Amino acid sequence: MAAKSSASSAHAKRSRKKDAGASSLISKFLKTPKKAMALALLFVDAILVSLIIAYVPYTKIDWDAYMAQVSGFLGGERNYKNLKGDTGPLVYPAGFLYVYSAIQYVTGGQVFPAQILFGILYIINLGIVLLVYVKTDVLPWWALSLVCLSKRVHSIFVLRLFNDCFAMTLLHAAMASILYQHWHLGLIIFSAAVSIKMNVLLYAPPLLVLMLQAMNISGVISALAGAALVQIVLGLPFLVTYPIEYISQAFNLGRVFIHFWSVNFKFIPEPIFVSKQFAVSLLVVHLVLLTMFAHYKWYKQEGGLFNFLCLRIRSCFSKSSSSWPKILKKEYIATTMFVGNFIGIVCARSLHYQFYSWYFYSLPYLLWRTPFPTLLRSGGVLECVSLKLLFICSTPLSSLSHIVGLMVFITRKSLHE
Repeated sequence: MAAKSSASSAHAKRSRKKDAGASSLISKFLKTPKKAMALALLFVDAILVSLIIAYVPYTKIDWDAYMAQVSGFLGGERNYKNLKGDTGPLVYPAGFLYVYSAIQYVTGGQVFPAQILFGILYIINLGIVLLVYVKTDVLPWWALSLVCLSKRVHSIFVLRLFNDCFAMTLLHAAMASILYQHWHLGLIIFSAAVSIKMNVLLYAPPLLVLMLQAMNISGVISALAGAALVQIVLGLPFLVTYPIEYISQAFNLGRVFIHFWSVNFKFIPEPIFVSKQFAVSLLVVHLVLLTMFAHYKWYKQEGGLFNFLCLRIRSCFSKSSSSWPKILKKEYIATTMFVGNFIGIVCARSLHYQFYSWYFYSLPYLLWRTPFPTLLRSGGVLECVSLKLLFICSTPLSSLSHIVGLMVFITRKSLHE
């Protein structure tokens, strides 16, 4: 009887400990509503994605072309000009082939199991984005829901199966790594994202800005070397066989999309849109804006871009202790990268609707870094989601809205705030 009573007492103690642990966990989540909201959003969106896959018809756009290009690669073809699908020759770097080869192996090239994989990818990407938002602590807890409201982004992931999904998931993972000061790992992941689609390079200028602020010169060089090594290793089968064809096809920065399908600068007449002069003009504007932000915003605390560069050059030859490496604030890292990408989006000549995934997840963050009232901030995201008024300069009014957004960031005292 004594033994029985002792066992019963021990069981009661374990139950009380479990109850106390559960109660502590609940109280902890109540004290951190952003984490609770993020978990709730992941759960709800996972259900929504499942329902979309089950009940919304798949939209055939690029999947067959992807599979045809992958089949050519798996069949032994290494000349990039001969890797073709029904949408034309392959124009993505080698990482794209490895990712979609793996998908073809797992799914047998069938759409439905691929949709399930992309649904999982969507939730992973959303989880990383929510991590960035929670760690930077810019939005109120309820505004986290804004990153889940885009019908088009859901479609891009689970109904269209675009490679933009993998590129942006890796980009967000790279950003999360950098928030935790894992710069070398972040650069490797960033390079992997570039190997799937080159739009990720829009983040390269602000990323370089941050690296020069946070790392010593040897660290910057080694991180860039690691990123370059990723490109070399992934592209090696093509670089040792048909290097010119690979580089010219996979890294063609001069491609022009058909005016009819582009949503960027749709209001520009086609003869001007496709002209080289227009492309050069946008490039000049892009470089000028990046230089302005670097001088007046990103390096403001260091006395401006040119003073900062002089300091870095002198530090390379100085024997005295340097102020590098240093820790950058998480919100400053995210703001700099999102603003840099925003500048690139505004100045990009040719963009298709799936490229919305490059841009959407930064919208709530950027709006909350402005002095606009809360109603206008949330309304700006909802407007973009529902009416697409703000989507990537397709009309003069939306183009003006982006210019206004840039002016707001230019006139801010500091992006460190």
